[in-house]
Amino acid sequence: MNTAQKIAAILKSRLHASVVEIEDQSDRHAGHAGAAGGGGHYNVLIVSERFGGLPAIRRHRLVYEALAAEMGSAIHALSLRALAPDEWQASADRPQ
Repeated sequence: MNTAQKIAAILKSRLHASVVEIEDQSDRHAGHAGAAGGGGHYNVLIVSERFGGLPAIRRHRLVYEALAAEMGSAIHALSLRALAPDEWQASADRPQ
């Protein structure tokens, strides 16, 4: 299981995510100090009912708490888009 697959599995399990999309952007950060330590850069979209009614900062904290064991080793940086299901349904980025 690669790191992106592991991130997806953790988020689905711990946050009961209905959608998890992960883009590994590590190749765009070659030569970056964080990349030298082996940690990857990931762009993550996550949809979870747990995010309903929560501000963005709390949603991000939930994701970081779920991925705490991976942060600083397998993961150097995350770009997050954390949505509640109703926000995802209304999103123009959602596949039709």
